[in-house]
Amino acid sequence: MAYRITTECNGCTACVRLCPTGAIAGERKALHAVNPSLCIECGACGRVCPQDAVQDAFGIACRRIPKLSLWPKPVVDAKICVSCRICIEGCPASCLAGRMDGGEKHEIAFLAEPKACISCGFCEADCPVEAIRLVVPEQPAVEVKQS
Repeated sequence: MAYRITTECNGCTACVRLCPTGAIAGERKALHAVNPSLCIECGACGRVCPQDAVQDAFGIACRRIPKLSLWPKPVVDAKICVSCRICIEGCPASCLAGRMDGGEKHEIAFLAEPKACISCGFCEADCPVEAIRLVVPEQPAVEVKQS
């Protein structure tokens, strides 16, 4: 079942710009709508919505994560990855790729385009050997100036 946009939508278009399938339509400053036949239930629209105007298929409001840098990203355990490529082929944002890592005899999946990742978690859910987990990237320490 598709996500739904409520009347709290202010038409900012953030969800339109982020949706990997083009499932969201609407004019600027007007209520947007999700095309259920295109929605893949990735939840990116809910994570980016400043109005908390997106609900999942169960009517639960999606939790906004204000900074893209705080969205969880996939981390692949190279010792477990079996090079099946299911994560790479299933990624709706095409942010994963495979590469030969030092000493490995097979290709290992990795996050090739971190800024393109929408934190959908499909890679983690689809991995048959649980080699992928989503982790919030470490943030750089903020230097506090003393007065």
